[in-house]
Amino acid sequence: MRSTLVLEDLRVQKIKRADGSWSYTIVWPDCSIDAESEGYLRLHEGSGSQETYAYYLVDHLRWRIREGLTTATITLMDLHRYQGAVGARVPMPYGRPWRVPPKRPYSTAALSISATCLKGFYLHQCVSRGVNEELRNGLDVGRLPTKADRKRAFLGHVITSVPTNPLAPKQGTRRRHPKMLPDGARPELLGSVNTARDEMVVTWLSDTTLRIGGLTGLHLVDLHLRENAACGECKAPHVHVCHRRGNPNRAAAKKKEDWQMVDGVLTGGEIYRASPAMVSSYFKYMTTEYAKYATGHGMLLIQLSGPRQGEPWTADAARGMLRRAGQRAGLPGRIKPHAFRHTTTSRILDVTNNDSWTAKEAGNWASVQTVEEVYGHPDMHSPEFVSALKAVWGEEE
Repeated sequence: MRSTLVLEDLRVQKIKRADGSWSYTIVWPDCSIDAESEGYLRLHEGSGSQETYAYYLVDHLRWRIREGLTTATITLMDLHRYQGAVGARVPMPYGRPWRVPPKRPYSTAALSISATCLKGFYLHQCVSRGVNEELRNGLDVGRLPTKADRKRAFLGHVITSVPTNPLAPKQGTRRRHPKMLPDGARPELLGSVNTARDEMVVTWLSDTTLRIGGLTGLHLVDLHLRENAACGECKAPHVHVCHRRGNPNRAAAKKKEDWQMVDGVLTGGEIYRASPAMVSSYFKYMTTEYAKYATGHGMLLIQLSGPRQGEPWTADAARGMLRRAGQRAGLPGRIKPHAFRHTTTSRILDVTNNDSWTAKEAGNWASVQTVEEVYGHPDMHSPEFVSALKAVWGEEE
């Protein structure tokens, strides 16, 4: 299924597959597929990266047309110029800015994604088509491995070089203060939501480290909200977050852990413990709104009004609900789902005396190193921190 919208420019085209999933490619105004980008994006078929790279790549290809460049003629300096035109700090003139108001320059994170996309795209073209050897050599470079690189690598003690990206922005320390919820956000939000579904969403985000894509992608079969469930993977009530490509609301879990359904019992995926409050909010929602409006698709969160009442609820709709609830509650800033994840992880560290392993397992984080670098800093108002400073200042009684 293809969209009928035609623009006088290169554009990203969404293609719906028979299994309900979506693929992304780049087409010209006459609806012909751009062969170069198609070959590269096919490498990411079935992953969320395909959509992301498609939109970053189409922006770059439009800029390349303006500059009169092709894969065979573009240079590494041209790619640095492009990165500068979209927001990177580059020690050279880069010409006219490309992303002009109302568009904003890329953030550091966006520049990193752009750099990854461009390096992968041009290395693929240079190798598969046998062109622009100079650009290939400029992109296919390495650096000396760090201690962290050696820890991550199999037989890391023997590696002598790791790939690097000359287009990537300079990265400082990874330690940062993540965006937390305002103090007292949970009771304020619960007092401002209008439905049992929304109350359940706030409760589930508050008591776990679920990502919004995983939450809105849950199916009823993923929920094992009783003791000693048949899956045998967790004795306490829990949920399994499973990556599915064909969800009708396009929600998908970030991590693609293996899962399977055997004799009607689901096993695998990411496992999150469920609190008593989560179970209570679930039954309140299921016995009222879900029982009244659900249309038999088997997904947990549904739309409660409008022409698609009863159909699966999207992640964007959940984000909008949280934003509006935060505004009604008078909370500062914009309430975002990921802030719940950061807040819960920080609280787990607080009550476990900074036990990074517990926080990693509770939050399904990729590594202990991530937890330590992002959250591993002392509370500046804790008695221990204040006492240590007073001792250094010579003020300890």
